[in-house]
Amino acid sequence: MIIRVGSWLKARFSPMNSDKTPNLIIPQLIIGLGNPEPKYDRTRHNIGFEAVDSLARDWGLSWQENKRFQGFIAEGDSPLPGKIRLLKPQTYMNRSGQSVRSVLDWYKLAPESILVIYDDMDLPLGRLRIRF
Repeated sequence: MIIRVGSWLKARFSPMNSDKTPNLIIPQLIIGLGNPEPKYDRTRHNIGFEAVDSLARDWGLSWQENKRFQGFIAEGDSPLPGKIRLLKPQTYMNRSGQSVRSVLDWYKLAPESILVIYDDMDLPLGRLRIRF
């Protein structure tokens, strides 16, 4: 599923659907949640990190550590209209809101302009939930 996340986003959040009806939400910031320790690499808990890593690779974006944001950020053009930013907070899951808030404040982004990707232990493995 991670391999196809870029094409899934392009199909869901492009300015027009294939039936020419407009979409309303185009994220300006996509946040992948996880924990920074190596013991969490390639685990279900870090699916958010893996998803944004895949997007960065697909879109040719490079990660830069940013102390102000307490995480890694990648920015540039994407298949989506306008500029896109990806964020991997390095604050652990329980404090990821600090990192997200600092990015929202710095770039003056509305909470409605973000997409957060994370593991929800209440869902069966392989199940996806989208909330607005």
